[in-house]
Amino acid sequence: MVTIPRVVIGAPASGHGKTTVSTGLLAAFARRGVPVAPFKVGPDYIDPGYHALAAGRPGRNLDPVLVGEDRIGPLFAHGAAGAGLAVVEGVMGLYDGRTDAGDTGSTAQVAALLDAPVILVVDAAAQGRSIAALVHGFRSFGSVRLAGVILNRVGSDRHEALLRDACEEVGTPVLGAMRRADAVAAPSRHLGLVPAAERRAEARASVDALAALVEASIDLAEVAAIARSAPPLDVEPWAPPAAGEAGERPVVALAGGPAFSFSYAETPELLEAAGAEVVVVDPLHDEKLPAGTRGLVVGGGFPEVYAAELSANEPLRRAVAALAAAGGPIVAECAGLLWLCRTLDDAPMCGVLDADAAMTPTLTLGYRDAVALSDSPLAPAGTRVTGHEFHRTTVHPRSGLLLSPAAGAAWQWRGADPEGFTTPAVHASYLHLHWAGTPSLAGNVVAAARTRA
Repeated sequence: MVTIPRVVIGAPASGHGKTTVSTGLLAAFARRGVPVAPFKVGPDYIDPGYHALAAGRPGRNLDPVLVGEDRIGPLFAHGAAGAGLAVVEGVMGLYDGRTDAGDTGSTAQVAALLDAPVILVVDAAAQGRSIAALVHGFRSFGSVRLAGVILNRVGSDRHEALLRDACEEVGTPVLGAMRRADAVAAPSRHLGLVPAAERRAEARASVDALAALVEASIDLAEVAAIARSAPPLDVEPWAPPAAGEAGERPVVALAGGPAFSFSYAETPELLEAAGAEVVVVDPLHDEKLPAGTRGLVVGGGFPEVYAAELSANEPLRRAVAALAAAGGPIVAECAGLLWLCRTLDDAPMCGVLDADAAMTPTLTLGYRDAVALSDSPLAPAGTRVTGHEFHRTTVHPRSGLLLSPAAGAAWQWRGADPEGFTTPAVHASYLHLHWAGTPSLAGNVVAAARTRA
């Protein structure tokens, strides 16, 4: 049984202030000495970075689409171990999930799977008494327990009083009212907020400002009481499957730093449990792979923002190309795919793939049910996964099938041509995967690293 107090922060739609409230709550409770565990619903990588700054422990994702609904409770229990309070930030609107799949992947589904109360954050800047109808609608639709409302972007004391009276009419407590505060705003980019890893000092200041705003605006004692009202959760904590037998621990480098900040917290845990020694490499600053590197995992991020710096790090680019040539397994997704290409916006990259990448104004976004088309260090042909695609770049050619008989495509999904690149040593694709949904992937990578000459 898991008895950790927990609360889910939802909203009627994107842009109402979920990240502001969630990050502020985490920081405010942490200031009071409460060990807090942060979570984010969905495939988002950026918000968990701010959560981690606020909480002092990794931000984790809960995505039923990527890992299956049966793993949500166990992953929560794993990530919340030792915490006195867990805050789960929702995604989009409360009932918004995967397209054409009901509430699958929604904040409401995760709240139900965690048996957790929901606090609704409402942008009240243009709201008056009509907020009562909105709140009443969210209380009466679906089966989540809406425990209260936090008002965001309130204009004045008079405006706040009007909103509080309206919510009282429908029996919903207002837990706080926040004025607009420019000091807590984080800059945005084409895929959302600028990651905390790219602006650590400024992000730390923003988180501190959020804590102060929340402390001054929200009834923290009432939020804590709501979190304690969550009943015991009958789940066993998730644990990464351990290697079947003891043996050498090959070094697997994991790209990190500002250019490659998109990685789920469970990825290094899975690699380590599978028998690897995981060492982080920052492609912006490190000119060598870690000593003894036998494999490399490169997640997502914004390499297009750092194309010049990545290109200038020629020693590391050569080292990555040499690792691939020697048969060391390299697994790259999205930003990692771009880095492995010959060029990115005409800037030389690692040249592992005979392909060129470029920025595009078109956003490619959505979940993908994919099947592996060829064997690779990540997965054998026929492996089925659900991943997420989210980028404003393009790679030409689209897949290895168009390169040579020795190359292959990584994935195929409905309504699209084969995508990505595979060789016996490389798997590179736009598809982001949460490896906890398919734990064998980490074992495949470590096994390939062990066999590398």
